[in-house]
Amino acid sequence: MHLEFPKTPERLTPAERKILEYIEGNREEFLFMTIGQLAAKMDVSEATISRFARHLGCQDFKQLKNIVIEQNHLEGPAGKLAGTLFTDGSEEAFQAAKFLKKQMLYLEKTMQHLDKQTFEEAISEILSARRIWIHAKSASTSMGQLLFFRLRRLGLQVSQLPSGGTEMLEGLAQAEKNDLVIFFGFSKVSWEGQVILDCQKNVGYRTLCFTGRLHAPKEERADVNLYVYRGEAAEYHSMAAAAALVDALVVAGSERLGADGATNLQKIHKMKKRYRLHGSVSKKGLV
Repeated sequence: MHLEFPKTPERLTPAERKILEYIEGNREEFLFMTIGQLAAKMDVSEATISRFARHLGCQDFKQLKNIVIEQNHLEGPAGKLAGTLFTDGSEEAFQAAKFLKKQMLYLEKTMQHLDKQTFEEAISEILSARRIWIHAKSASTSMGQLLFFRLRRLGLQVSQLPSGGTEMLEGLAQAEKNDLVIFFGFSKVSWEGQVILDCQKNVGYRTLCFTGRLHAPKEERADVNLYVYRGEAAEYHSMAAAAALVDALVVAGSERLGADGATNLQKIHKMKKRYRLHGSVSKKGLV
Protein backbone atom coordinates (compact mmCIF):
# COMPACT_ATOMS: atom_id res chain seq x y z
CA MET A 1 0.00 0.00 0.00
CA HIS A 2 1.44 3.35 -1.06
CA LEU A 3 1.94 6.10 1.48
CA GLU A 4 -0.43 9.05 1.39
CA PHE A 5 0.70 12.60 2.13
CA PRO A 6 -1.13 15.93 2.62
CA LYS A 7 -0.19 16.94 -0.91
CA THR A 8 0.36 14.94 -4.07
CA PRO A 9 2.60 17.01 -6.34
CA GLU A 10 1.98 16.63 -10.04
CA ARG A 11 5.68 16.44 -10.65
CA LEU A 12 8.65 15.47 -8.54
CA THR A 13 12.24 16.05 -9.47
CA PRO A 14 14.34 12.94 -10.21
CA ALA A 15 16.02 13.36 -6.81
CA GLU A 16 12.68 13.65 -5.02
CA ARG A 17 11.31 10.62 -6.86
CA LYS A 18 14.38 8.68 -5.73
CA ILE A 19 13.80 9.74 -2.11
CA LEU A 20 10.12 8.75 -2.21
CA GLU A 21 10.90 5.34 -3.70
CA TYR A 22 13.49 4.73 -0.99
CA ILE A 23 11.08 5.66 1.81
CA GLU A 24 8.34 3.47 0.32
CA GLY A 25 10.63 0.46 0.15
CA ASN A 26 12.57 0.98 3.42
CA ARG A 27 10.07 2.43 5.86
CA GLU A 28 11.51 1.09 9.10
CA GLU A 29 15.06 2.05 8.21
CA PHE A 30 13.89 5.52 7.19
CA LEU A 31 12.19 6.14 10.55
CA PHE A 32 15.47 5.75 12.40
CA MET A 33 17.46 8.00 10.06
CA THR A 34 18.38 11.60 10.72
CA ILE A 35 17.91 14.07 7.90
CA GLY A 36 21.67 14.03 7.40
CA GLN A 37 21.81 10.25 7.14
CA LEU A 38 19.01 10.17 4.57
CA ALA A 39 20.69 12.92 2.56
CA ALA A 40 23.96 10.98 2.54
CA LYS A 41 22.15 7.78 1.55
CA MET A 42 20.43 9.52 -1.35
CA ASP A 43 23.51 11.55 -2.27
CA VAL A 44 21.62 14.83 -2.01
CA SER A 45 21.76 17.84 0.30
CA GLU A 46 19.74 18.23 3.49
CA ALA A 47 18.04 21.19 1.83
CA THR A 48 16.76 18.85 -0.89
CA ILE A 49 15.25 16.56 1.78
CA SER A 50 13.55 19.53 3.45
CA ARG A 51 12.12 20.77 0.12
CA PHE A 52 10.91 17.24 -0.61
CA ALA A 53 9.01 17.15 2.72
CA ARG A 54 7.39 20.52 2.00
CA HIS A 55 6.41 19.46 -1.53
CA LEU A 56 4.46 16.61 0.08
CA GLY A 57 2.66 19.04 2.39
CA CYS A 58 4.74 18.39 5.50
CA GLN A 59 6.03 21.21 7.65
CA ASP A 60 9.37 19.52 8.17
CA PHE A 61 11.28 16.23 8.27
CA LYS A 62 9.80 15.32 11.67
CA GLN A 63 6.24 15.56 10.37
CA LEU A 64 7.22 13.47 7.37
CA LYS A 65 8.30 10.71 9.75
CA ASN A 66 5.09 11.00 11.77
CA ILE A 67 2.99 10.55 8.64
CA VAL A 68 4.97 7.47 7.63
CA ILE A 69 4.67 5.78 11.01
CA GLU A 70 0.93 6.53 11.27
CA GLN A 71 0.35 4.59 8.07
CA ASN A 72 2.90 1.85 8.47
CA HIS A 73 1.55 0.01 11.56
CA LEU A 74 5.01 -1.17 12.54
CA GLU A 75 5.20 -4.25 14.73
CA GLY A 76 7.85 -5.74 16.99
CA PRO A 77 10.59 -3.93 18.96
CA ALA A 78 11.49 -1.58 16.09
CA GLY A 79 7.89 -0.48 15.67
CA LYS A 80 7.43 0.14 19.40
CA LEU A 81 10.64 2.14 19.59
CA ALA A 82 9.65 4.19 16.55
CA GLY A 83 6.22 4.77 18.06
CA THR A 84 7.79 6.17 21.20
CA LEU A 85 10.25 8.38 19.36
CA PHE A 86 8.10 9.86 16.63
CA THR A 87 4.42 9.98 17.58
CA ASP A 88 4.41 12.57 20.37
CA GLY A 89 4.12 15.44 17.91
CA SER A 90 7.37 16.99 19.10
CA GLU A 91 9.88 18.37 16.66
CA GLU A 92 12.69 18.08 19.18
CA ALA A 93 15.22 15.29 19.39
CA PHE A 94 14.96 12.67 22.11
CA GLN A 95 15.16 14.18 25.59
CA ALA A 96 16.20 11.95 28.47
CA ALA A 97 14.45 14.11 31.08
CA LYS A 98 11.15 13.92 29.21
CA PHE A 99 11.47 10.16 28.85
CA LEU A 100 12.25 9.74 32.56
CA LYS A 101 9.16 11.77 33.45
CA LYS A 102 7.14 9.32 31.41
CA GLN A 103 8.47 6.50 33.59
CA MET A 104 6.78 8.23 36.49
CA LEU A 105 3.48 7.80 34.66
CA TYR A 106 4.14 4.07 34.37
CA LEU A 107 4.82 3.91 38.11
CA GLU A 108 1.66 5.87 38.90
CA LYS A 109 -0.53 3.59 36.78
CA THR A 110 1.04 0.54 38.41
CA MET A 111 0.36 1.99 41.86
CA GLN A 112 -3.27 2.73 40.94
CA HIS A 113 -3.87 -0.97 40.38
CA LEU A 114 -1.67 -2.26 43.21
CA ASP A 115 -3.92 -4.22 45.53
CA LYS A 116 -2.51 -4.22 49.06
CA GLN A 117 -3.88 -7.66 49.89
CA THR A 118 -2.42 -9.17 46.72
CA PHE A 119 0.96 -7.58 47.44
CA GLU A 120 0.96 -8.96 51.00
CA GLU A 121 -0.03 -12.36 49.66
CA ALA A 122 2.92 -12.27 47.26
CA ILE A 123 5.32 -11.59 50.13
CA SER A 124 3.82 -14.43 52.18
CA GLU A 125 4.18 -16.85 49.26
CA ILE A 126 7.83 -15.88 48.78
CA LEU A 127 8.78 -16.20 52.44
CA SER A 128 6.88 -19.44 53.12
CA ALA A 129 8.13 -21.37 50.08
CA ARG A 130 10.53 -24.29 50.54
CA ARG A 131 12.29 -23.12 47.38
CA ILE A 132 11.56 -20.34 44.91
CA TRP A 133 11.91 -20.99 41.18
CA ILE A 134 12.13 -18.03 38.81
CA HIS A 135 11.44 -18.23 35.10
CA ALA A 136 12.08 -15.28 32.80
CA LYS A 137 12.86 -14.96 29.12
CA SER A 138 13.42 -12.31 26.46
CA ALA A 139 12.84 -8.77 27.78
CA SER A 140 11.93 -10.02 31.27
CA THR A 141 15.25 -11.86 31.72
CA SER A 142 16.79 -8.88 33.49
CA MET A 143 13.86 -8.73 35.93
CA GLY A 144 14.23 -12.43 36.71
CA GLN A 145 17.93 -12.00 37.39
CA LEU A 146 17.29 -8.97 39.60
CA LEU A 147 14.68 -10.83 41.65
CA PHE A 148 16.96 -13.88 41.94
CA PHE A 149 19.90 -11.75 43.13
CA ARG A 150 17.84 -9.82 45.68
CA LEU A 151 16.06 -12.82 47.20
CA ARG A 152 19.23 -14.89 47.45
CA ARG A 153 20.91 -12.09 49.42
CA LEU A 154 18.13 -12.40 51.99
CA GLY A 155 19.10 -16.04 52.53
CA LEU A 156 16.12 -17.54 50.72
CA GLN A 157 16.42 -20.76 48.72
CA VAL A 158 15.99 -19.57 45.15
CA SER A 159 16.86 -20.99 41.72
CA GLN A 160 16.57 -19.73 38.17
CA LEU A 161 14.88 -21.91 35.58
CA PRO A 162 16.44 -22.03 32.10
CA SER A 163 14.59 -19.81 29.64
CA GLY A 164 13.18 -22.63 27.53
CA GLY A 165 13.45 -26.02 25.91
CA THR A 166 14.27 -29.33 27.55
CA GLU A 167 16.51 -27.66 30.12
CA MET A 168 13.59 -25.61 31.39
CA LEU A 169 11.50 -28.78 31.80
CA GLU A 170 14.35 -30.53 33.60
CA GLY A 171 14.55 -27.66 36.07
CA LEU A 172 10.80 -27.46 36.57
CA ALA A 173 10.68 -31.23 37.23
CA GLN A 174 12.50 -30.55 40.52
CA ALA A 175 9.81 -28.22 41.83
CA GLU A 176 7.83 -29.67 44.74
CA LYS A 177 4.49 -29.10 46.43
CA ASN A 178 5.70 -26.50 48.92
CA ASP A 179 7.63 -24.49 46.32
CA LEU A 180 6.78 -21.23 44.57
CA VAL A 181 7.29 -20.71 40.84
CA ILE A 182 7.51 -17.07 39.74
CA PHE A 183 7.21 -16.16 36.07
CA PHE A 184 6.68 -13.08 33.88
CA GLY A 185 3.83 -12.76 31.40
CA PHE A 186 3.42 -9.07 30.67
CA SER A 187 1.55 -9.02 27.36
CA LYS A 188 0.74 -12.74 27.28
CA VAL A 189 1.70 -15.96 29.00
CA SER A 190 4.52 -17.64 27.09
CA TRP A 191 4.58 -21.33 26.20
CA GLU A 192 6.86 -21.88 29.20
CA GLY A 193 4.41 -20.00 31.42
CA GLN A 194 1.60 -22.24 30.21
CA VAL A 195 3.72 -25.29 31.04
CA ILE A 196 4.34 -23.91 34.54
CA LEU A 197 0.60 -23.46 35.10
CA ASP A 198 -0.22 -26.89 33.68
CA CYS A 199 2.38 -28.73 35.77
CA GLN A 200 1.07 -26.98 38.85
CA LYS A 201 -2.11 -29.04 38.59
CA ASN A 202 -0.18 -32.25 39.23
CA VAL A 203 2.66 -31.09 41.48
CA GLY A 204 0.76 -28.61 43.61
CA TYR A 205 3.35 -25.84 43.89
CA ARG A 206 2.19 -22.23 44.10
CA THR A 207 2.60 -19.65 41.31
CA LEU A 208 3.18 -15.91 41.12
CA CYS A 209 3.01 -13.96 37.86
CA PHE A 210 4.08 -10.44 36.94
CA THR A 211 1.47 -9.46 34.37
CA GLY A 212 0.61 -6.49 32.18
CA ARG A 213 -3.04 -7.52 31.89
CA LEU A 214 -5.74 -6.60 34.40
CA HIS A 215 -8.24 -9.15 33.07
CA ALA A 216 -6.31 -12.19 31.86
CA PRO A 217 -8.27 -15.39 31.15
CA LYS A 218 -8.70 -17.64 34.17
CA GLU A 219 -6.54 -20.38 32.63
CA GLU A 220 -3.65 -17.90 32.28
CA ARG A 221 -3.77 -16.57 35.84
CA ALA A 222 -1.41 -17.64 38.60
CA ASP A 223 -2.31 -17.97 42.29
CA VAL A 224 -0.99 -14.44 42.79
CA ASN A 225 -0.91 -11.88 39.96
CA LEU A 226 0.97 -8.58 40.27
CA TYR A 227 0.03 -5.97 37.69
CA VAL A 228 2.75 -3.89 36.02
CA TYR A 229 2.04 -1.08 33.56
CA ARG A 230 4.75 -0.86 30.89
CA GLY A 231 3.17 1.45 28.30
CA GLU A 232 0.62 1.22 25.54
CA ALA A 233 0.72 -1.54 22.93
CA ALA A 234 2.46 0.57 20.28
CA GLU A 235 5.01 2.08 22.69
CA TYR A 236 8.47 1.03 23.76
CA HIS A 237 7.79 -1.14 26.80
CA SER A 238 9.55 0.11 29.89
CA MET A 239 10.81 -2.04 32.76
CA ALA A 240 10.82 0.85 35.25
CA ALA A 241 7.64 -0.18 37.07
CA ALA A 242 8.58 -3.86 36.97
CA ALA A 243 11.97 -3.17 38.58
CA ALA A 244 10.35 -0.96 41.21
CA LEU A 245 7.82 -3.67 42.07
CA VAL A 246 10.58 -6.28 42.35
CA ASP A 247 12.46 -4.02 44.76
CA ALA A 248 9.28 -3.32 46.72
CA LEU A 249 8.76 -7.05 47.24
CA VAL A 250 12.34 -7.50 48.40
CA VAL A 251 12.28 -4.56 50.83
CA ALA A 252 8.91 -5.63 52.26
CA GLY A 253 10.17 -9.20 52.52
CA SER A 254 13.29 -8.13 54.40
CA GLU A 255 11.08 -6.29 56.89
CA ARG A 256 9.06 -9.47 57.47
CA LEU A 257 12.23 -11.53 57.89
CA GLY A 258 13.61 -9.11 60.44
CA ALA A 259 16.85 -10.29 62.03
CA ASP A 260 17.04 -13.40 59.83
CA GLY A 261 17.29 -11.35 56.65
CA ALA A 262 19.74 -8.91 58.20
CA THR A 263 21.93 -11.77 59.46
CA ASN A 264 22.51 -13.12 55.97
CA LEU A 265 23.24 -9.65 54.60
CA GLN A 266 25.74 -9.04 57.38
CA LYS A 267 27.36 -12.40 56.69
CA ILE A 268 27.79 -11.50 53.02
CA HIS A 269 29.18 -8.09 53.95
CA LYS A 270 31.73 -9.59 56.33
CA MET A 271 32.85 -12.11 53.72
CA LYS A 272 33.27 -9.37 51.11
CA LYS A 273 35.20 -7.22 53.54
CA ARG A 274 37.44 -10.07 54.64
CA TYR A 275 38.34 -11.30 51.19
CA ARG A 276 38.76 -7.80 49.84
CA LEU A 277 41.30 -6.96 52.54
CA HIS A 278 43.49 -9.99 51.84
CA GLY A 279 45.16 -10.61 48.53
CA SER A 280 45.66 -14.37 48.45
CA VAL A 281 44.77 -17.68 50.04
CA SER A 282 47.33 -20.27 51.14
CA LYS A 283 46.91 -23.87 52.25
CA LYS A 284 46.66 -22.57 55.82
CA GLY A 285 44.01 -20.07 54.88
CA LEU A 286 44.17 -16.37 54.24
CA VAL A 287 47.59 -14.73 54.21
